[in-house]
Amino acid sequence: MSVINLPYAARAARLTGSVIDSSTSLLAAQTHDIVRFAMGSPADEAVPLEVLRDIAASQLDHSSFTYGATEGEPALLEQLVDYLGTTSEPTSLDRVTITAGGMQGLDLACKIFVDPDDLVVIEGPTYTNGSATAASYGADLLEAPVDENGLIVEALPDLVRRTGKAPKAIYVIPNFQNPSGTTLSAPRRELLLELAHRWNAVIIDDDPYGLLRFAGEDLPSFQSLSPADPLLFSVRTFSKILSPGLRVGWVDTDPSIRQLVINAKQSMDTCTNVPAQQMVAEFIRRGGLSDHLAMIRSQYLERKIAMTESLRRHLGDRVTMTDPDGGFFLWVTLQGEDRKTSTSALFEMALAEGVAFIPGPAFSSTGRYDDSLRLCFASTSPERIEEGVKRLTRALDRARRRR
Repeated sequence: MSVINLPYAARAARLTGSVIDSSTSLLAAQTHDIVRFAMGSPADEAVPLEVLRDIAASQLDHSSFTYGATEGEPALLEQLVDYLGTTSEPTSLDRVTITAGGMQGLDLACKIFVDPDDLVVIEGPTYTNGSATAASYGADLLEAPVDENGLIVEALPDLVRRTGKAPKAIYVIPNFQNPSGTTLSAPRRELLLELAHRWNAVIIDDDPYGLLRFAGEDLPSFQSLSPADPLLFSVRTFSKILSPGLRVGWVDTDPSIRQLVINAKQSMDTCTNVPAQQMVAEFIRRGGLSDHLAMIRSQYLERKIAMTESLRRHLGDRVTMTDPDGGFFLWVTLQGEDRKTSTSALFEMALAEGVAFIPGPAFSSTGRYDDSLRLCFASTSPERIEEGVKRLTRALDRARRRR
């Protein structure tokens, strides 16, 4: 048989796989004990399994297993809007569309706003599943640095000027950023809004962790700083606050583009999983979400403290780390002689020792940050965190001896 050259679309070359997501399959294939600091997932015990089982048994009927409205199940839309009215981000029914997790929200934003060769500003480091989505639609990515106060917005005008074109979109994770754990300061939020209006650029506001603040004070959201702003496309999800397997999220957009969001979603999947939507709606209706969030915030604070203390105890000044007030992650950067160790190479040694993390280059469109790594504290008990850090230390010691 002759070799066939398949007629790939030009965008196929831009469809890069995810190191982050691939770690799920890699870890499943391991036969020895692994302390799992890799995936950004809630702890098994943080998922209210018994309540969800009860809801599934009592609420689902024949009507749950047919097609639903593309914009979302009415019960979920109503419960979600009512709940958000008790938070710092109240909204309205004409702004919300239910999605299949946060990733579909990012895809919708890029599908609607990004053309080939458009400039899209991203954070560095960032959640590269998000930046890869923009790249898959042909975007030129501009990686801008992050510090302890989030995206360095002050640097954007000069960085953008060097490209010779204004950005079409700015992709930002404002709260407890993935992977750094940093939060965008209030002055920088205001400046980013100002720049977005100067450039007529959409802010893709990806905030999976905003409801997971366990210390400090809430900062004003983009929506509160610039109400009814059509340049804000806000992406949210239940994956981090309830269960990732349900694959339910939402986007909050100006009402003028909601029908376009619905049209774009209809060409993807018609509707989000109806039984899962109904389960989430009933969970909120029963009043469980507020108590659940209070519980996991307390749990995650305990685990963050356990991880930071363990890293200081075992690695001391061999590393620096961020100190988030919420979310899931610490960003750890090697220091001194250890900076000569590639965290990509360290990953294999650590896996052999029985601990998994995500190497820094997985969070850069340009392969940077090979002296850094992301650790998820949310999914692991304090006792297992201590064991995992011991194993990581042994791996780093092995890497140092090999040089």
